[in-house]
Amino acid sequence: MLNQTSVTEFLLLGVTDIQVPQPFLFVVFLTIYFLNVAGNGAILMVIISDPRLHSPMYFFLGNLSCLDICYSTVTLPKMLENFLSMHKVISFLGCITQLHFFYFLGSMEAMVLAVMAFDRFVAICKPLHYPLIMNHQLCTQMAVTIWIIGFFHALLHSIMTSHLNFCGSNLIHHFFCDVKPLLELACGNIEHNQWLLNTVTGIIGMGPLFLMLLSYFYIITHLFCKTSSCSMLHTALSTCASHFMVVILFYASVVFIYIRPASHSSMDQDRVIAIMYSVINPVLNPVIYTLRNKEVRGALSRVIRMRL
Repeated sequence: MLNQTSVTEFLLLGVTDIQVPQPFLFVVFLTIYFLNVAGNGAILMVIISDPRLHSPMYFFLGNLSCLDICYSTVTLPKMLENFLSMHKVISFLGCITQLHFFYFLGSMEAMVLAVMAFDRFVAICKPLHYPLIMNHQLCTQMAVTIWIIGFFHALLHSIMTSHLNFCGSNLIHHFFCDVKPLLELACGNIEHNQWLLNTVTGIIGMGPLFLMLLSYFYIITHLFCKTSSCSMLHTALSTCASHFMVVILFYASVVFIYIRPASHSSMDQDRVIAIMYSVINPVLNPVIYTLRNKEVRGALSRVIRMRL
């Protein structure tokens, strides 16, 4: 049950704090959202429709594309609405709901990236055992586990944030409801919320990063120690390049925001970086995988030829 609070709605100050309609930004971010849905939707479609891509690697790539569409959908539609509105409000319940799905999908994306790194580790370091280890049952179990962990992690944030008292300002210096700016507005003790953000969210965010770095360490060590052919080395590394670029884009922005203490001087920077990982990165991911992956490019070409 939601805690009693004098605040029934919040005012999202948005990307620039300028409280006037901004049609130019509306067009820019609407275009970005369209490209995100079109690009990730195309990858999802070809993975489902092309039997050649029915493998663990592309199963999790399809999950990533689905997450990218949903991740942007949590924040962008409300941002687009506010660009054309003078009354940039979000209800208390709407704010908690947005916060829940943002952390639900964000934590899932980190874990999916970790599983994709593990998939590449098994494929390169244990190729003969790959079909046995990365079987359909294990892939399904890992996907379901990721969904469950992500959901309950986000549920903790939404429940604990909803039980805070908001008795002062209702101005959120952000374009969506994030935990850090909400804690700035809370009255009373926020130690448990800070612990949840710093410890639990830190583990869920940094744990997958550690597993990814460990996977890549073993991959690189295996390749340089056991691969004598330069062409085989290049081929193996190129299969990891797309994933590694996506990991860098995702974690560079997330770490920048969440490892720093909150301060008023950092709010503008936080909003810019948040645009990167919640709006720009989901658009870049399908571009990266399409440009660097011959199988995805080939599948897209076959689908386009079939449609013509």
